[in-house]
Amino acid sequence: MVEKTRYKANISGTVYTIIGNETKDHMDMTTKLVDEQLRTLCRLVPGTTKEQAAILTAINAISDQLKKQAELIEVKKQLNESLKKASKIDELQEKLDRIYKQEIAAKAKLQESGETTHEMPNHMEAQQILNETAKQSIRKKKISDNEASVEKK
Repeated sequence: MVEKTRYKANISGTVYTIIGNETKDHMDMTTKLVDEQLRTLCRLVPGTTKEQAAILTAINAISDQLKKQAELIEVKKQLNESLKKASKIDELQEKLDRIYKQEIAAKAKLQESGETTHEMPNHMEAQQILNETAKQSIRKKKISDNEASVEKK
């Protein structure tokens, strides 16, 4: 459990005891801003009572808080959108990496078969080359399996 701290604040000539979890530096800054805002309101609107100035200061503070909350919600939305885009980028990068590996494998198969090409096949051609190579390998295995079974008989 977080220990609460007592803090003495002098705001507009009145001393208040504030109990909370914030640091002394935070409370010093907070009370200084409140005191400045109260003094500014009293100076700008002569005849304003301390109570009226306090209510106007509270209204300004809540208004600022609501604006900041709306900004925070918008930033969180943008962050979520950015995270989705980053995820999509990662997914696309993985696909590009797979395509690149297929192209390298296809080029290697072409070189093995003695076919030379100056142009690297595109990813569709690379996949077709790899599929054809796999089919040929399966056919060769079937033929050798059939030959082996004929020899046994």
